[in-house]
Amino acid sequence: TVTGLPAVPPAPPPPRRAPAAQEDPYAPLGLRLGSVVLRPALTNSVGYDNNPQRTAAPTRNASPFSRHEGEVDIQSNWNVHELTGRLRAGYSEFYRDREASRPDGEGNLQLRLDASRDTRILLETRARLDTQRPGSPDLTAAVVGRPLVYQYGASAGVTHDINRLQMTLRGSVDRSDYEDGKLSNGGIVSQRDRNQTQYGLRLRAAYEVTPGFRPFVQGEVDTRDFDQAIDSSGYRRSSNGLTGRIGSTVEISRQLTGEVSVGYQDRKYDDARLRNLKGLIGDAAIIWSPTPLTTVTLRGTSELGDTTIAGSSGTTARRVALEVAHALRRNLTVTAFGSFNRTEYEGQGLREDSSSIGARLDYKLTRTVSIRASFTHERLNSSAQGSDYTANVAQVGLRLQF
Repeated sequence: TVTGLPAVPPAPPPPRRAPAAQEDPYAPLGLRLGSVVLRPALTNSVGYDNNPQRTAAPTRNASPFSRHEGEVDIQSNWNVHELTGRLRAGYSEFYRDREASRPDGEGNLQLRLDASRDTRILLETRARLDTQRPGSPDLTAAVVGRPLVYQYGASAGVTHDINRLQMTLRGSVDRSDYEDGKLSNGGIVSQRDRNQTQYGLRLRAAYEVTPGFRPFVQGEVDTRDFDQAIDSSGYRRSSNGLTGRIGSTVEISRQLTGEVSVGYQDRKYDDARLRNLKGLIGDAAIIWSPTPLTTVTLRGTSELGDTTIAGSSGTTARRVALEVAHALRRNLTVTAFGSFNRTEYEGQGLREDSSSIGARLDYKLTRTVSIRASFTHERLNSSAQGSDYTANVAQVGLRLQF
């Protein structure tokens, strides 16, 4: 029948749904323990180090080595509250220089308790195991092997949001213990005068100008209490510190994020013969992803530290590290890295400049199995005679992650 009206057009097809982001086929699935996901990994490597003890004569103790490392990442999947953490432990065994064999490790656990919509309780515990190289300026004699350093601590705090203003109060306690050094004649170099406990209280106020720009101001007081009131050189090393800092978290886009801060610290010692240790401090951590396949990470820090060298109040340490990772394929990543550290001992004219450059290759065979290979060149230039060294380390290993 002809009505004189135009034909009704067919209904348009339904809009296409955007394709879901493709899951990384090489990412570990993790092990679920209730509502907590664990991502454990084991890495076993073999390699060659031409200077395991980091001495001025590297050819005397060049050695093949094996390295064994285990780690686990922890992430909760709760509706409220959150638990995160990472634990890592490793051991390097040198076959031609047994005294250079050493353990290392670090870990932290963070628990956030949501007391209300605007108030959160923050709890953290941390630990680190490291060793000292035989030529360290804080070792007063030539020791055999590498003395252990134990560092561990905890903190508790509360953060509260007032509209765009966020206030955080945090208290902490940290402990450092140093193992005695062993001499070749069987004697002992005591390091008990370096053992200390540090107590700190920090207040931070941050204001969210935009979702990607949150400047902050921070103040902190701390006390470092040494076990021995007087060290082996006759100085009273316990001290009180006062630190002020300003900075901001930055998220210009998903491609550029980070946090930068700068401040000033003044540390006063119990011993009047030690001048106040003061100066600029700062931290920077910036991650830039110019393309989906490339990630550039820049980190830097400036801090004031302790020493037991007679007549020196402490150290000023500045560090910068750059890492560029590029994925040649979804399962093949090449990473180039470099770092530079400068440590100056106040009042002694002693300075150490250390640097390293290297490259790493990660080839993922499956979600579970991957191959890792790396090469690193290290160098130390010191104003102390006979302390300079170079080291080259090459290794290849198999990594299992679950």
